[in-house]
Amino acid sequence: MPSVLTDAQDARGRRIVWRVLRWVPLAIIVGTTTLLGAIVPTGGLPAITAWYLLQSVVPLMGGLALAGTVGYTLWKRRWSPAIAATLAVSVLALVPLAWAVGLWPVAYPASLARTRPVATVRLPMDGQIKVGWGGDQIETNYHAASPDQRWAYDLLVSPYLTGSTRLQDYGCYGRPVLAPAAGTVAVAHDGEPDAVPGTLSDNADAPFGNYVALRLDATGTYLVLAHLKPGNVAVRAGQHVAEGTVLGQCGNSGNTSEPHVHLHHQRENPADVPVGFAEGLPLYFRDHDGRAMPEGGLFSRGGRAVATGDVVTHRPGARPASRQ
Repeated sequence: MPSVLTDAQDARGRRIVWRVLRWVPLAIIVGTTTLLGAIVPTGGLPAITAWYLLQSVVPLMGGLALAGTVGYTLWKRRWSPAIAATLAVSVLALVPLAWAVGLWPVAYPASLARTRPVATVRLPMDGQIKVGWGGDQIETNYHAASPDQRWAYDLLVSPYLTGSTRLQDYGCYGRPVLAPAAGTVAVAHDGEPDAVPGTLSDNADAPFGNYVALRLDATGTYLVLAHLKPGNVAVRAGQHVAEGTVLGQCGNSGNTSEPHVHLHHQRENPADVPVGFAEGLPLYFRDHDGRAMPEGGLFSRGGRAVATGDVVTHRPGARPASRQ
């Protein structure tokens, strides 16, 4: 009799343990997602790290849990509330993977109203400029998905979007790129070749190409001006420059599809952190005839790219329409 009771107690204990264990995958996914989701709004480098983990670790756990749960169900031919809940959460855990690979772009969750400091600078080129990408929303600014480039701009000069493989067929190529504000040169990188325009170069090794980073006098934060022409970076690290100083010429170096000036504002020195791991900061323009934060936008019409963004021109003394 004691042996029978012991066996029954053991069996009952195993059933209790299994009832607890089958909820563990669900608890791990929910707990990890909740923790990372709570860190992201706090800002700074921990938030950026949590954002990337949310798009990588959570889908990985979801995929493993989904495969394990489906395999177990097919093997044991069993169904339970725990299995149903784990399957549902596992599928939901795969959603951030779509953000990571660009299937469903989502803006990095940083608040324009609360993120400080902001920088307000002049446009980096004279003459009429077309805003290819810019603004606070992912629809007008694909950069918004990246923490460091949350409020970045891509600036074009007509003719643009020609599809030509000749650099000279783009109005931006060779244009002088000017310091948008006074500051000290933190980085002056040259030596990257111009890519053939008309298709995305997909340069992961040197995405900014030839670029200059300025540490702004006013805020101590950094402006990055990228895709400059090789052999034409006109400043050196440690040099102090006044607003309007020529930094170089527009080129097509780095990760780019055609000549344009990329500009963004970040908290950390780009020499100290990898691309994508700085905290992007709001960037506004002054002394021009448009909105303080002009918007961009590109879409395809009949298989051809069409730019729908704002057109702006530097005009000393002009007041931007608004910060919206």
